[in-house]
Amino acid sequence: MMDIIKKIASGSLVLQIVLGIIAGVIVAMVAPDAAKSVNVLGQLFVKALKAVAPILVFVIVASSIANQKKGANTNMRSIITLYLVGTFMAALVAVLMSFVAPTTLTLVATDTSATPPSGIGEVLNTLLFKIVDNPINALASGNFIGILAWAIALGFFFQHAGEATKAVLTDVSDGVSMIVKMVIRFAPLGIFGLVANTVATTGFEALAGYSHLIMVLLISMGIIALVVNPVIVWFKTKQNPYPLVFTCLKGSGITAFFTRSSAANIPVNMELCKRLDLHEDTYSVSIPLGATVNMGGAAITITVMTLAAVHTLGINVDIPTALLLSLIASISACGASGVAGGSLLLIPLACSLFGVPNDISMQVVAAGFIIGVIQDSAETALNSSTDVLFTAAADIAATPEKTVESSTTAAA
Repeated sequence: MMDIIKKIASGSLVLQIVLGIIAGVIVAMVAPDAAKSVNVLGQLFVKALKAVAPILVFVIVASSIANQKKGANTNMRSIITLYLVGTFMAALVAVLMSFVAPTTLTLVATDTSATPPSGIGEVLNTLLFKIVDNPINALASGNFIGILAWAIALGFFFQHAGEATKAVLTDVSDGVSMIVKMVIRFAPLGIFGLVANTVATTGFEALAGYSHLIMVLLISMGIIALVVNPVIVWFKTKQNPYPLVFTCLKGSGITAFFTRSSAANIPVNMELCKRLDLHEDTYSVSIPLGATVNMGGAAITITVMTLAAVHTLGINVDIPTALLLSLIASISACGASGVAGGSLLLIPLACSLFGVPNDISMQVVAAGFIIGVIQDSAETALNSSTDVLFTAAADIAATPEKTVESSTTAAA
């Protein structure tokens, strides 16, 4: 029995996840009631990821900064620049796609329990108060902005602590990382449960009426993932970007697609960065930061769905205005990041900038929840995999002895 367990544990995680997806679809089609019952496996997996992610981010960021050698180059400025460029390009592609293939919606009165922010001022106010949140409450509620703020502050002050204190921080960080590895090994079972329940519950009929909207969203995200991001990485590294792109999509995007949470996928990204042999001082900060502010997928969702409402109402908007106003909303998306469906809450804010009535914009949000099984999954996969992609690109560009090929080979 132990030999079987060891063999499973040492097998290809990606292959096991693919088998879990196939098994989930088969069970949902053959026995829908049984498929719904195995949802508990998916919920346990997501819950475990969400439970370990906050404490992992807190200890690994604090430990990384505390043990950082003076004068060490962590490439954070370069990574943040890549995040901003990536988000801008995502908004640009979304605007262009929305004008090339205009989408109109058949809106119906549908209630949603979510309360969107009333304006950019409220979003910024929320962000400020998240930064100064009580650290215990930030950990308990999964407030990653507050967690990052406390971890960075403590990390800088612990730089002046004794070596014994720094060693304890390192040991705690290593211990939590081992727990994360254990949780990740259960990904195939968790994804099996999530896929089985999703297919059995929603089927494919509910998505048929929104096929055009879904295609515009998916094509936009595909262009970013397979064309724009590789070009950005090539400019940064001057190397063939596609081995790294596909490694990040496979190692990060698959689990993110099914957990639908950038925050829950942080441990997965940390593990992938380690396998890519990236600088720990860099990715321990850039990955949690990316899960909060690197919102290319959210920029696409907010822009496409807002312009769908604009086209539905027959409002004339030129491309520069559409890009400017959509960027304002997408940048604000960090206030609702890290949770499933977070970007949808920014649609009313973006719609208000175009003069779209709130009752209409909330119907667009409702449509977003209907297609969320695809839209939010693809958005999270793009966001999360891009966090690793840009972190790796900056690290490879700054380290002459590293290449895309060597990093991806190490991660295989």
